[in-house]
Amino acid sequence: MTLQNITLISFGYFEKEFLEKIAEAVKDEFNCPVTIKEGHIDLSEFYDSARRQYNGNALLKQVDSLSIPDSVKILGLFNVDLFIPILTFIFGQGFLGGRTAIASIHRFSNEHYGMAVDDRFLLERSRKEVIHELGHTLGLIHCHTPTCVMRSSTYVEDIDQKEQHLCHHCRVKLNLG
Repeated sequence: MTLQNITLISFGYFEKEFLEKIAEAVKDEFNCPVTIKEGHIDLSEFYDSARRQYNGNALLKQVDSLSIPDSVKILGLFNVDLFIPILTFIFGQGFLGGRTAIASIHRFSNEHYGMAVDDRFLLERSRKEVIHELGHTLGLIHCHTPTCVMRSSTYVEDIDQKEQHLCHHCRVKLNLG
């Protein structure tokens, strides 16, 4: 599989170095160029006041509607609490075999769980989730290999237990060797 370009669009404030580290991980995993762009969306129209969260389905559709020339896959990165109607929260989602995914770092900081600040965890979890959601856009479903980045993650501890990389089986499916 040869991808021409993946575009990572930041919606909200993210440090440049943080975005560059995520882009580098994506580039290394999928062996393709990654472009970082800044996006602007009025998030208020996606906010559900009853849940005090943002509608992931609607945000995914909004990001999918963006025209990004020369980009094969797009991932919108947010820092808001996402939900879909059937789940309490989500870390991200992507169109299976489509071109677009979203991810949010909102639940990735240790402080969210009453633990000491550790930016390493925030970065590691973010890289894994971005690669996971992009994997869905490439047609990968959830994997049963415990360490595979494509394993389903219901809780942040699930993300911590898996690696940042695709397992051999998933790599073969994408012709990545």
